[in-house]
Amino acid sequence: MASKIYTFGLTGSNGFTVTSECVISGGMMAFDIIGLPDAAVRESRDRVRASAKSLGLKFPSSHITVNLAPAGKKKEGAIYDLPILLSVLSAAELIKPVGETCAFLGELSLTGELRPARGVLSMALAAKAAGFKRLFVPRANAKEASLAGSELEVFGAATAEEVIRHINGDMRILREPQWMPQSDAPKSAIPDFSDVRGQENVKRALEVAAAGGHNILMIGPPGSGKSMLASRIPSILPDMTREEALEATEVHSLVGLVTDDNPLLSSRPFRAPHHSTSAVSLSGGSSALRPGEISLAHNGVLFLDELPEFHRDALEVLRQPMETGEVVISRVAGTATYPARFMLVCAMNPCKCGWHGYETSAHTCTCTEASVDKYMGRVSGPLMDRIDIHINVPSVTYDDMSGGTPSEPSSEIRKRVNRARQFAKKRGVSCNAHLSPRKLHELAQMDEDAASLLKNAFDALGLTGRSYDKILKLALTIADMDESPVIRAEHIAEAIQYRSLDRGEI
Repeated sequence: MASKIYTFGLTGSNGFTVTSECVISGGMMAFDIIGLPDAAVRESRDRVRASAKSLGLKFPSSHITVNLAPAGKKKEGAIYDLPILLSVLSAAELIKPVGETCAFLGELSLTGELRPARGVLSMALAAKAAGFKRLFVPRANAKEASLAGSELEVFGAATAEEVIRHINGDMRILREPQWMPQSDAPKSAIPDFSDVRGQENVKRALEVAAAGGHNILMIGPPGSGKSMLASRIPSILPDMTREEALEATEVHSLVGLVTDDNPLLSSRPFRAPHHSTSAVSLSGGSSALRPGEISLAHNGVLFLDELPEFHRDALEVLRQPMETGEVVISRVAGTATYPARFMLVCAMNPCKCGWHGYETSAHTCTCTEASVDKYMGRVSGPLMDRIDIHINVPSVTYDDMSGGTPSEPSSEIRKRVNRARQFAKKRGVSCNAHLSPRKLHELAQMDEDAASLLKNAFDALGLTGRSYDKILKLALTIADMDESPVIRAEHIAEAIQYRSLDRGEI
């Protein structure tokens, strides 16, 4: 007797259909699993047999062969336990036939309990795309799987026994309602810009960066507020659309960062890896091809504090994702592609001691010109060229800190950012920073004064082609903030001010 039970696997962040085919034949008792299983899948034999015994099921004492098709794709993890068990029971005619539109996934404990799995949202979306109507998952993953949409009926079970009894008609598992965020649910606390005193020019630059999704580098002495400002950027970013939230949640689900209580990310990710992190931690990979920090920051912010202190090879892995919006990981275990469309926010001191160009009576730079150049040179020119905004962050003054006037709250800044994004959407653009060169030159219409100013700046500063495009994108964002259909000279002038490294001021 042969049987088929459908389930799903993962390649990167994409799910694919897997068929658990089982044949029970005569001969010496054995239990073979084929179809490129990894060690965790091969160990399913013991978990499945122990679960069946715990549930009081009569497990076949014959030669059992389970094939996980397609055989050419590697199967990883323990999520195949439940479909393997069901395929064996179906082949032994111990359960009723399972429909072609049902799929199952879940890891089994030795007592038959279903344990939560990673990447369930990606597999649920794949199930919907493949035309399946019902998906059975561990109860802890039911809310997450329901995010795939109402077209897919999701059933959460606590044990394999519940699934088996549902199939046999002895009980009924209720369908999981599609999870929707509660409007009155408490949101995670995000630091507010009202806490920041002074630094008005830097706040304006961050507002421009948020409005256009531009990468930004802040350079200043210790204690000037660079990290404090960066941590508050999520508070002024526009709300994620449902599509953006699903994309970000998919990646977080793959590494087990999604909770059952709140399965959908409600705010844009903010990732701040330590400067000792490796290239693999940033890009993703290792033996399991897991996503890295740049993918976990998808549709959010990747903050790199003390930028020159990062390993050179770690910084260089950022270059391709910053251009393409995705990262391709190739290892011995295979190849995986993950989304990586993030806003890069960096902070650094101007030199090793931190005071070059910012000397005060209390702080004097002790670095030589050669050491300053060496320190700045730790960040490659091509990477620096991919950062849209370079802004000085000077030390705050006593008047700034002791002033009685409260700073503008993030809510007000966010309103202006949203208005700018809405104005850009009228041109069919969701984010100016992601415009292709052709689309940029099509949309960025300058008046004569603006074109003349940009030409003079290009010649005087010796800009590269990429720098020219960056200034044009920044000017377009500033024009959006003014709700201006054309780029004016003052927009170009402000954009040039945000390119401090091009002007040789740092």
